[in-house]
Amino acid sequence: VQLQASGGGLVQAGGSLRLSCAASGRSFSRLCMGWFRQAPGKEREFVAAIGRSTTNTHYADSVKGRFTISRDNDKNTIYLQMNNLEPEDTAVYYCAARSCILTVLYTALDEFATWGQGTLVTVSS
Repeated sequence: VQLQASGGGLVQAGGSLRLSCAASGRSFSRLCMGWFRQAPGKEREFVAAIGRSTTNTHYADSVKGRFTISRDNDKNTIYLQMNNLEPEDTAVYYCAARSCILTVLYTALDEFATWGQGTLVTVSS
């Protein structure tokens, strides 16, 4: 599978952005997906994850209530709706994928086999 992330940009604090990650290759519906981010000088960190079921989601505490992850299996795409953005959200955002069974999701970097190229989100104060 190959992943292509898009939707990043420059936004003022309090604004919104929606990131997309399009997947090609093997059956998208059998993949668990995740969003991670890496700020300058920091390690890559977990943001949000979604399992094969659209209701199976998990968020980092820092984004809970502001970000929403979703998937559209017809379009082989996941999304990250980011609202009420803060300067601390500035980072390169990466999507990731791995095969999984129906009832689980994954949140650790080393659990994901495939990564997209990243899209830059800059939040100005």
